[in-house]
Amino acid sequence: MSNRRSFLKTVGAVSAGAGLISPRIFNDEEAPIENEVNSKSEFTLTILQTTDVHCQVHAHDELFWEKDTIVFRKAGGYAHFATYLKKQRKANKNLFLMDTGDMFQGSELSVKTTGKAISPILNALNYDLYLPGNWEVIYGKKEMQHLLGGLHGPKVCANMYHDLGEGKRGDHIFPPYHIWHTNGVKIGFLGYTDHLVPIRQSPNYSKGILYTKPEENVAQYVDVLRNQEQCDFLIIVAHLGLSQQIHLSNLEVCKGVDYILGGDTHERVRKPIQGKYAKVVEPGAFGSFCGRLELTVKDGKVVKDEYHLDEIAVTKYKEDKEIKSLVNQLESPFFADINKVIGYSSVPLYRYFVIENTIDTMILDALRWRLPEIDIVLSNGFRFCPPRSTPDATGNIPITNGFIFDMLPVDSHIRIGKVTGKQLLAWLEKELNNVFAKDAAKRFGGWVTKFNGMVVKFYAFKEEGNRVESVKIGGKLLDPDMVYSIAACERDGDPADMVCRIKNVMEPQNMTYTLHENMKAYLKASSPVNPTPKRNAVALDAPETLLSQVYGVDYQFH
Repeated sequence: MSNRRSFLKTVGAVSAGAGLISPRIFNDEEAPIENEVNSKSEFTLTILQTTDVHCQVHAHDELFWEKDTIVFRKAGGYAHFATYLKKQRKANKNLFLMDTGDMFQGSELSVKTTGKAISPILNALNYDLYLPGNWEVIYGKKEMQHLLGGLHGPKVCANMYHDLGEGKRGDHIFPPYHIWHTNGVKIGFLGYTDHLVPIRQSPNYSKGILYTKPEENVAQYVDVLRNQEQCDFLIIVAHLGLSQQIHLSNLEVCKGVDYILGGDTHERVRKPIQGKYAKVVEPGAFGSFCGRLELTVKDGKVVKDEYHLDEIAVTKYKEDKEIKSLVNQLESPFFADINKVIGYSSVPLYRYFVIENTIDTMILDALRWRLPEIDIVLSNGFRFCPPRSTPDATGNIPITNGFIFDMLPVDSHIRIGKVTGKQLLAWLEKELNNVFAKDAAKRFGGWVTKFNGMVVKFYAFKEEGNRVESVKIGGKLLDPDMVYSIAACERDGDPADMVCRIKNVMEPQNMTYTLHENMKAYLKASSPVNPTPKRNAVALDAPETLLSQVYGVDYQFH
């Protein structure tokens, strides 16, 4: 509590100071001048996009897939991004900066301050537009409104409404669109977030909010922006996931949309994916990248678009001193705890691979260590958490308290129960379809659920209900009538008899310890750990190094 009180004093000071800091850094002679008429008939507009930073305020190890192998290098951090941003603003006076969601969840600093430490940083960077992501609801509706309301730039979302009860829909929580009028040109931005938030996350988080599918009102607002507002270029800013965004780009309601600047699934689109009606991009995660859309305007018309995915490499962009100081001020009350080493890994920790990865293997190993009598332990198919690959003086990779929050921002109690083989099989088919559904609109935002104690061979690209080829539990083929014990984490708001989205679990019981407590105890007893994936999930038609659930388009994650 003393740390939190110290933080609240700090954030009050820096919030007031952010208005003093940002003009000096970003509103000096290098800053863009709105609506300045350019004497030339041809000029360039620059639109920058960050997304899914997940409160990773510092540079970190980042994973790249190059020449069919893993490569790590340092990237990200708001202070490094600030230097990149200065250079972009100096190069182009007509520049627009946006963030498309998952700003306030994903680190210990965020949890300890309920997201409040992030706002002064974003305000100092002088963003022009925001879209709420699926995790903006992590602290509840009122706190989401407060956090987003504290940001200086406008917010948009056309499919989030106040829930008046009994299915009655109130007004939009945020305006549905925003128009950037610069140098005689109008650029329209129409916002959509994931309508599956109440299913993907705890339903308690989004109480009081009604979500609708984007396709319900896209055409209406395209008409408003194109014909009433007479926008010269129309962009959907989205936090739907790449598969859903590609799906949307192929629907006729998107006729008149030029680009979908997306987020949610942490995909790194370097070459725009051309849908039937719009181009689709997504600029990675954790602040490691910034998407840059360059629009060439001639005689008042956009005649050319060019997209780049810029890596925020620490070797290329040095830390901006003012932003570094601001971050350090905000983090100082929690710095010692965030950086306290609680264990070690002998192998790099990452979460990028769709089927198995080392972070979830470590979570499963910790559950197995505590619950050796349980048949199957499970870990959800989360995407967030930057890698950790740099060893310290011990020769091993340190695991800190902060990293535990990075990979498990919600510290839930462990829940055990019993299910039949028939339940398990039905659940596996559903989970795999959530990841690999042929219909992109049916793909959820996560990856394959991870498990230990069960070996599953499956086809990623067969039809729903026909993916699972075999399941072995304890070395024996799954028996539909046999009862198996399972363990995972509870999820706030779920029924007591649900475990990892498995319904009607028998004899459910919450343990007295949480995921964080269990992980710390495991690391204390077992470090250095070696969480090498055990091939418990084996795709028969896809490589174990699969890095994306997106297929059927010209795209490759790297």
